[in-house]
Amino acid sequence: MNQSFFIAAVGAHQQLKRLTVHSNNIANLNTYGFKAEKSRFASLMYDDLKAIGTASEGSAEAVGDGEDFEMLSAGVGAALWTTDTDFKGGPLTETNRPQDYAIAGDGFFAIADLVTGEITLTRNGAFVISELMRPTGEVDENGEDITERVYYLSDNEGRFVLSDTGGMIEVNDEHKGQPVGVFDYINYDGMQHVDETYFQAIEKNGSIRAGEGKVLQGFLEMSNADLAEEMTKVIESQRAYGMALKMVQTSDEIETTINGLRG
Repeated sequence: MNQSFFIAAVGAHQQLKRLTVHSNNIANLNTYGFKAEKSRFASLMYDDLKAIGTASEGSAEAVGDGEDFEMLSAGVGAALWTTDTDFKGGPLTETNRPQDYAIAGDGFFAIADLVTGEITLTRNGAFVISELMRPTGEVDENGEDITERVYYLSDNEGRFVLSDTGGMIEVNDEHKGQPVGVFDYINYDGMQHVDETYFQAIEKNGSIRAGEGKVLQGFLEMSNADLAEEMTKVIESQRAYGMALKMVQTSDEIETTINGLRG
């Protein structure tokens, strides 16, 4: 009976975690460049493991100490093993804003954080023009550096968009399109989801390369989450959660009945 409690409790908890994944997808249906996550379940081991520090069954240590052989249950049932990101493209919407960009095809925009030096990748091309003060290399009569106002393309969160040559994009005319770069990797598996629409590559993704996708000015890519699919998953999780709680209740009733028979 203890195992039935365990299976039901684990199942209920894992369905709550699954609900979190799909509710986040639904919450970002209108987030530009958002990539939906898919929950993946795996079976727990149907086996028992020796507890740490216990002697092997039939060994001299076990016989000599006269201790019972102890087993540690590894668990049964299923658990949310991982979440995979769906990198398929979302639908494009026309905005006619000169600093909105979308990618038709594969690839990402690269965003640089000047403070941390980190490069993140995104499909969200809702960019703005931000102001920076840049040293001119000259000094004034007081010996202080002279700076000038320069405008760069940014994500409006303190990070700056990189061009196809890997440098920051200086904007001279806010009504014209900019040379926004498209970057790509051979393999997307395991890419870290660091924010709602931002990703970071890891070693197994390979080296960065020029993307083959085409940049479209005046367009934005919408979320690729499908509301019908997400609602179906939510209903599945709700029913599975209810069944797990019912299993807990049934196990409790049986255990109570057995304990009552002992008197």
